[in-house]
Amino acid sequence: MKELVPLGDQAVLAYCENEERARRFAERVRAAGFNWTVDVVQAYASVAVYYELNSVGFQVARAALEALAVESVALQEVESREVFLIPCCYELGLDWDRLEAHAKLGRGEIIRLHSESIYTVYAIGFCPGFPYLGYLDERIAGVPRLPSPRLKVEAGSVGLTGRQTGIYTEERPGGWNIVGRTPLELVHVRDGYFPLRTGDRVQFEAITEAQFKRLKGKRLAERNVQ
Repeated sequence: MKELVPLGDQAVLAYCENEERARRFAERVRAAGFNWTVDVVQAYASVAVYYELNSVGFQVARAALEALAVESVALQEVESREVFLIPCCYELGLDWDRLEAHAKLGRGEIIRLHSESIYTVYAIGFCPGFPYLGYLDERIAGVPRLPSPRLKVEAGSVGLTGRQTGIYTEERPGGWNIVGRTPLELVHVRDGYFPLRTGDRVQFEAITEAQFKRLKGKRLAERNVQ
């Protein structure tokens, strides 16, 4: 643990050595079951632990979290984590010219590299349930955002930029390079349906446009994993 600092007057912000340490720490805080914990939110190498102000103060919360930080998770436990398979129709990609020009690779090789990698959900944000997934194979990393964001990106669009890939869970403006689309519904705010959480692992599975149409609107079963 690098540092534990206040985040406003109702949270402790933990800065960890890396994303994996942050994931482990967030899981341990949730498992600890402190009666003052309101929410635990990982974002890359940091974890925000929100607490009930009437139940605990910063110093007490900080001391409890500091004690948790000294323990670690065995590497075998990390490697055995389940992988969510998310179908992606690369035929529906919008920015292949940009991607091929940047990577100096053909479309088939980019699809292979994108779909063979296993990603970790390092943060949720931008729009409800949007998973920030890292990290891209270095051979397809570094593509800059679009010069001007699109005013409308379809729900299910799979984008990438820099070292990250992600999924637009709702229709939104956006400037990421669109490599394809998933037919799955990955968020439903009214139903409280958010199947992906920070720390989850994800792999994309290439499908055809015909398969996309057959799967359109289906949900990612929370335990339907590899």
